Amino acid sequence: MASVEIRDVRKAYGELEVIHGLSFDIEEGQFVILVGPSGCGKSTLLRMIAGLEDVTSGEIRIGDRVVNDVAPKDRDIAMVFQNYALYPHMTVRDNMAFSLKLKGASRAEIDARVKPAAEILGLTDLLDRQPRALSGGQRQRVAMGRAIVRDPQVFLFDEPLSNLDAKLRVAMRAEVKELHQRLRTTTVYVTHDQIEAMTMADKIVVMHAGVIEQMGTPLELYDTPNNLFVASFIGSPAMNFIEGTLQTEGGAHVLSAGGVRLPIAGKPRAAQGQPVIYGVRPEHFLLSDEGIEAEVVVLEPTGAETQAQLRVGGKEITGVFRERLNVQPGGRIRILPQPHLVHLFDPATRQRLI
Repeated sequence: MASVEIRDVRKAYGELEVIHGLSFDIEEGQFVILVGPSGCGKSTLLRMIAGLEDVTSGEIRIGDRVVNDVAPKDRDIAMVFQNYALYPHMTVRDNMAFSLKLKGASRAEIDARVKPAAEILGLTDLLDRQPRALSGGQRQRVAMGRAIVRDPQVFLFDEPLSNLDAKLRVAMRAEVKELHQRLRTTTVYVTHDQIEAMTMADKIVVMHAGVIEQMGTPLELYDTPNNLFVASFIGSPAMNFIEGTLQTEGGAHVLSAGGVRLPIAGKPRAAQGQPVIYGVRPEHFLLSDEGIEAEVVVLEPTGAETQAQLRVGGKEITGVFRERLNVQPGGRIRILPQPHLVHLFDPATRQRLI
C-alpha cells in the first residue's frame, strides 16, 4: 500500500476550470471517500489519480513517485467502476485473472491469487460462470476480485454501488468496509451518497463546485460542519435551517423570523441583532412541556422511530423522535432543541458561528 498526495491540482477543459487547486493527503491504508453532488468534480479527481484524465497543473504523488506523466497501467492502482466493466464472454475466473494473464503470469501464480480473492468475496462456487448468470451484487464482487488479485498499492472505486437496489447496497457497503479492514489497502472511493460516506470512510472529503468544503472524520463533519453546504449535505434527514436574529440580552437566543425564541449554548461570534441561520438536526429535538409549540403536518412512523413534518412559527421543519407520537395531523406537540447541539451560521458568508 502507499500514500497519495494531491498538491494544488487543477483541471481545465479549455477555458473552463472544473477542479480549483485541491490539496490534501491520504495516508497509507486509509479509506478516504470523495463525496459531493453531481458535477462537483469528485469523479474527475479520481480519474486524474488513475491517470485516465490529464492534470492541467499541480502534482499527484503515489508513494514516493510523482505520477502526473505515468501511464495508468504503471501506477500500481486498481479501479472498480460503476458499471462493473466485466468481459461478458469470459468466466468469473478469467475476468479476475485477466490482468495477470496480460503480465504473463504463470498458471500457478494466477491460481494462487484468484482462489484466495474468490474465497474472501464468496465467489468460489461461481468461478466457472459468466457475468450474465450473476446478480448485480455478484458482478460487483467479481469487479472487486479483479482489483484484489492485482495486489495494487491503491484501490480506486468510482460509485461502485449506485447500480444496486437499496437493500443490496446496504449489504455491499458492509462487504466493502470489511474487505478494507482485512486488506488494509489505501482506498479512494467516490460517491454522491452521504450515507455511504458516513458509514464507510476513515476520512471524508466534501467537494462542491471543484473545491473542498471540508475534510475530516465522519463524526467531525456531522458534529461540527464548517459551513452551510456541509451542514446541509451531511446527515439524513437533512439539518433544519431557520432564519432569525441573534439576541444577547436576557440570555443568548435566536429570535426566528416567525417570532419564535430558539435556545442556543456557547458564545457565538456574532453581535446583538445580527441575522443568523439557526441549524438543528431532526434527531436533536426533545419532546418537552417546556419546549416550543409545533403543529404536526405529517407523521411517518418507521417502527424504531417516528419522523414528523412540523410547522413552527410558519416554518416547516423535520423532527425525528424515538417516542411514538399519539397525535393526529393538525395536532400540536412541544419540542425543545437541545441547545448544546445547535449550530449557527452567518447568512452572508455561510460560515459557522457556533
